[in-house]
Amino acid sequence: MELNREHFRAIIFHNFRRGLSRQECFDELNSLCSDKAPSYSTVKNWYNEFNRGRCSIQDESRAGRPKSVVVPEKINAVRELIKQDRHVTYREIEASLDISMTSINKILHEHLSVKKICSRWIPHNLTNAQKKARVDWCKEMLEKYIQGTSKAVYNIYTGDESWIYAYEPETKQQSTVWVFQDEAKPTKVVRGRSTSKQMIACFFGINGHVATVALEQRRTVNSEWYTTICLPEVIGEIRKKQKNRRIILHHDNASSHTSTQTKAFLTERKIELMGHPPRPVCPHLNVAQRDCVTHIFRRITMGNQKYPLNKKLF
Repeated sequence: MELNREHFRAIIFHNFRRGLSRQECFDELNSLCSDKAPSYSTVKNWYNEFNRGRCSIQDESRAGRPKSVVVPEKINAVRELIKQDRHVTYREIEASLDISMTSINKILHEHLSVKKICSRWIPHNLTNAQKKARVDWCKEMLEKYIQGTSKAVYNIYTGDESWIYAYEPETKQQSTVWVFQDEAKPTKVVRGRSTSKQMIACFFGINGHVATVALEQRRTVNSEWYTTICLPEVIGEIRKKQKNRRIILHHDNASSHTSTQTKAFLTERKIELMGHPPRPVCPHLNVAQRDCVTHIFRRITMGNQKYPLNKKLF
């Protein structure tokens, strides 16, 4: 017969009642059962228990979490918490239901099949013709610049304007919500912000940042500012190192970029245009707006924070 823990405890209790010492009890168990015998510390602990008056060799019942809390009741409770608050966090679920992070993760991903995602911002609802025009333009650029391996890419400079706000109410990360497997992704409307703001134009090339121009004492960009202040400063920065450098400009089809005044300015300065798909403006194809300006914006605002707008910022 193979002895279990309760059998060994009965032997220890018997030796305790016989008056054997802890060491004598341990030696006897070791001689009888060899490596299967309990350790000396186990014998010592049970002697201490019996000295305190304990007579039972059964494990005492104790409060605590069950071996597994991933049960239908807990799964339904987590489901209800998510339905009540799509922004609920792991820690809030843990505090509400008193279950571990591991169990929460298992319930969320294995039983409820939910994932936390950001709201998807949709700038425009494009027609099939507009989608095709964008695809055709991308293919044309890939062919023209040999999949980006052409030396001409070193002459391409891209830029765009963007508002920098003194207060950003919510970041994309903060807007993440839990969604179930069969639910549609959430969207959010871009809200107008009435706090102070500053318009900037940011330009860069393949080797990095070229210039950032702030719009002084004006509310919107127009052809006059674009051709007399913005572009001259950008071109001046580009030609500081190479006076006669070829410049291929990529900007979107905003009205200030496509006006007669702007076209005349670019022709006079011998600036080539890379082109852009037809309107509406598509930020996904505007690298300056999608990457550079967005990166600057994230660096100077961390969400729900206010910061001063001044020249030093840019």
